[in-house]
Amino acid sequence: MKCMRCGNDIFESTTSEAIEMDFGLLVIRNIPCYKCEKCDEIFYTGDVVLKLEEITEKVKQLEQEVTIIDYQKAA
Repeated sequence: MKCMRCGNDIFESTTSEAIEMDFGLLVIRNIPCYKCEKCDEIFYTGDVVLKLEEITEKVKQLEQEVTIIDYQKAA
């Protein structure tokens, strides 16, 4: 596959995201993604995006100041 930003090859990888929420910070680790080998742009599949939204909604109910989730364990 090719990067939509620069056109170079992308490869399967994992990444982490820090999301600032109204009540605190959510960190999600080990998120499966595709990453560009040149510009480091990150791409998620639709299934991963849906799971990230699900995780985010669950964390909103906790209202903890800092939450760290491992995607692989939550999926």
